[in-house]
Amino acid sequence: MNKTELIEAVATRSQTTKTQTTAMLNELLEVIQETMASGNDVQSVGFGTFSVTERASREGRNPATGVTMTIPAKKVVKFKPGKALSDAAACVK
Repeated sequence: MNKTELIEAVATRSQTTKTQTTAMLNELLEVIQETMASGNDVQSVGFGTFSVTERASREGRNPATGVTMTIPAKKVVKFKPGKALSDAAACVK
């Protein structure tokens, strides 16, 4: 499901227009981004938790040349699904 399909599904279920649903979804995503950028986690009970963690620098190898190089440390986004989401996904055939 892509963003357009998600908007259509939510608009149909909530009986709102696609324009209203698009605006709400965009604001939701912006709030999640801003919260994570400030160093805080975003948790929705039953759905999951978005968090930012630091990935340490490590040694890597350039596959084209075989030269060893250092891959710098960086922050990465992690998502840990909640129990309800995990259980729902486990039931899918």
